[in-house]
Amino acid sequence: MIISAFLTATGQLFWKWGHDNWLYLAIGFLCYGAGAIFMIKAFSMEKLSVAYPLMCVSYIFALFYGHWFLEEIITWKKLAAVALLGIGVTLTSYDK
Repeated sequence: MIISAFLTATGQLFWKWGHDNWLYLAIGFLCYGAGAIFMIKAFSMEKLSVAYPLMCVSYIFALFYGHWFLEEIITWKKLAAVALLGIGVTLTSYDK
């Protein structure tokens, strides 16, 4: 699922770049498709309630992609939002 999250976020970054570059758009579709394949494989090996919350890692990838490649500023608010999303997803998937 971590690989799926990475590929999904990477595909979305390439889609962002691809609005005026067909090669980047194609690379984005390839990454996103590969991410979907890894997601399907993860779902076949693990319960949905366990596997799917790991996709919240894509928020972290997206945050840093925005900073490194799109010159977006990482603020405490953004960090807190990603942390709260991760905590919320973890709590909803926690099974005693």
